[in-house]
Amino acid sequence: MFQALPTVRPSPLSGQWYPADPQALAALVDRLLAEGAARLPPLSGEILGLVAPHAGIRYSGPVAGTAFAAVQGRTYRYVAVLGPMHHVHPAPILTTAHQAYATPLGLVPVASEALQVLDATLRAHLGYGLTPVARDPEHSLEMELIFLQRALAAEFQLLPLMFRTVDPRELEIVGQALAQLLDPAQDLIVASSDLSHYFPQPVAQRLDQEMLRRILALDPLAVLLAEEEGVGQACGRAAIATMLWATRAWGATRAQLLHYATSGDVTGDYDAVVGYAAVAVLR
Repeated sequence: MFQALPTVRPSPLSGQWYPADPQALAALVDRLLAEGAARLPPLSGEILGLVAPHAGIRYSGPVAGTAFAAVQGRTYRYVAVLGPMHHVHPAPILTTAHQAYATPLGLVPVASEALQVLDATLRAHLGYGLTPVARDPEHSLEMELIFLQRALAAEFQLLPLMFRTVDPRELEIVGQALAQLLDPAQDLIVASSDLSHYFPQPVAQRLDQEMLRRILALDPLAVLLAEEEGVGQACGRAAIATMLWATRAWGATRAQLLHYATSGDVTGDYDAVVGYAAVAVLR
């Protein structure tokens, strides 16, 4: 049985991946949200899920700001943030062992009871459940929190999942379990992922275009197979596929690209770039 520790996860990123000063961080995130809102295309329908990048705020902040501008001012009960576990770990699906995440903007409470329900469901259908980790160094979840903290109108509870598995059967079960546990009228699912890594800009754009085509087609299996086929990359492909399975179960009808850029668009170095995309899944 999953049991959360009565502790707060301290930020390993503050002062490195984003400013440690609360006022400076709030001002920066607010500016990125405002700039993102200005570039948002017209959106029609109910937003069920998002894809957002998770690099240092200098690099992917403009794209992340666009993703979260799409839900700015809204209120959610739970926000499930799904991302990769970039660090080696033997468990296939991880969550936090803590009851809250800390950022300079305050504490984000963890939805511990919902995690226990999800853990029991996964054990019944997969034969294994969530593995809680304490003081993890993973950045893919935390980089989304600072945007959620400024974009949303009220406090939310976080349902954090980190994936090492890319097995389609396992991820589809997780997606179905999330769709049953959560309510699209009250909750949001965010898939945290960057796209291709360290290719020249033209190669990166080609790889990212194919990965985005698969995401926009709401095709989770194709997303998972893109890297194996050598035609696209996403470090959070398991998170994206799981979000797509969940939102399809909610009746998602389409996905819309909100913004795309690479690290070269920020640094001016186009020899080895990382791709970033903001996508909304709607019904």
